[in-house]
Amino acid sequence: MPIRINLLAEDQAAEDQRRRDPVKRVVWAGLVLVSLMLAWASSLQLKTMLAKRELGRLESQIGAHTNAYQIVMANKKKLDDVRRRLEGLRDLAANRFLNGTVLNALQKTTFDDVQLLRFKADEAYVLNEEVKAHTNSSDKLVPGKPATVTERVVLTMDVKDVGSPPGDLVNKYTDSVAEAEYFHKVITNKSNVKLLSFSPAQTGADGKPFVLFTLECRYPELTR
Repeated sequence: MPIRINLLAEDQAAEDQRRRDPVKRVVWAGLVLVSLMLAWASSLQLKTMLAKRELGRLESQIGAHTNAYQIVMANKKKLDDVRRRLEGLRDLAANRFLNGTVLNALQKTTFDDVQLLRFKADEAYVLNEEVKAHTNSSDKLVPGKPATVTERVVLTMDVKDVGSPPGDLVNKYTDSVAEAEYFHKVITNKSNVKLLSFSPAQTGADGKPFVLFTLECRYPELTR
């Protein structure tokens, strides 16, 4: 039986040993891990790019909605201001001074020997500017106040007393005006109806004596 001799046995054994070298396996394992890490990092970078793109889109939408919200709020503020002004005008119209109402009230305070020669109504309306909300020295918010209007009305009446004796009806007529239902309701304080002036007795063209006097009715100030 022939004997076979492998002259390359030592080289083959050395090659097998090199193939089984643990350092090589570690290197290969490291290369695999590095490849996996690179792949994972690439996927993270891709996800980050997609997330940034989505974030930009959402921020654009939020910005558009924010602008629309600001426009809506500005329009609402204007609408509220118009409504407040309209309500103020309605209030003024509903409670305004009416000459016809005064004349109707004076018809109920007549005396036979007293003549109402003329009456004058002085109406003044003072605008009180709006006070905006602000922060005081203690960093506390002080609420604002809307603009208002202060109404001042003074009624002046020139009256002629032709009674006998002349001037005897001055106080009676003054009291009658102060106690009339209308004036008692709107003026409230009887002292606001007062005798403003009183002239000495005079003689008219018909030879009858008379006196002239002036009454003042001062209405309470109203702020609306």
